[in-house]
Amino acid sequence: MATLLFDRIVYGPVVSRRLGVSLGVNISPPDGKHCSFNCIYCECGLNEQRRPNQKSPQRETVRQAIEANLLQLKAEGIVPDVITFSGNGEPTLHPEFAAIIDDTLALRDRFYPQTRVAVLSNSTMLHSDSVFQALCNVDDNIMKLDSVSDIRIRQIDDPINVNFSSEELIRQLCRFNGQLIIQTIFLRGKRDGIVIDNTSDEEVAIWIDALKQINPRKVMIYTIDRETPIKSLQKIPASELESIAQRVRKEGIAVTVSG
Repeated sequence: MATLLFDRIVYGPVVSRRLGVSLGVNISPPDGKHCSFNCIYCECGLNEQRRPNQKSPQRETVRQAIEANLLQLKAEGIVPDVITFSGNGEPTLHPEFAAIIDDTLALRDRFYPQTRVAVLSNSTMLHSDSVFQALCNVDDNIMKLDSVSDIRIRQIDDPINVNFSSEELIRQLCRFNGQLIIQTIFLRGKRDGIVIDNTSDEEVAIWIDALKQINPRKVMIYTIDRETPIKSLQKIPASELESIAQRVRKEGIAVTVSG
């Protein structure tokens, strides 16, 4: 069982394989997971294994934590490439998410104007106008699209909302008019005897068709890098990820690969 939880609001900076030197921000509860997905690959574990007892931190507490850490980095002469919202679940679920983003952008402009602000999101809160606008305001709004097959989404991401559908997801992602980054994890394995694989030619083809509709400024494809709660999951070889990336590049879409 994966055990990685972030017990602080701000952590790092850490070297991210996709983002560079990243100062992480966790606005989920510090003692558990708060997410609208229950992904089988999540480093924080499955939702039912990580029920929180504490609440998410309040806006002012988050602002103070970010400010204190930026002051410390200044004193140490460290320049982060990015301030990244991720942590113990889905950051856009926080009821003050938009205001927290406003505070973070103001602090970034004050301390490190060249540093990007990024949000790693599972794309489930795009129906909220305040969340959508906040995501439009950050430098890197990195939205999840692990599959466009509803069956595969249920197997890999396991949305809490029983009405979640790839059709609605793609419609919401198209609202960014290309000003977004898509993140997709590729994996294979089994759960309860059922084969799970989003790397087949057919599935990759319909995923690319969706990317052509969304027209993101970049796509990040990656595979398993840490312990996962479902032990049968397999890391996809870098050569196979690169082959998928080449198919995307042929459509004129920029891609980065993290093996």
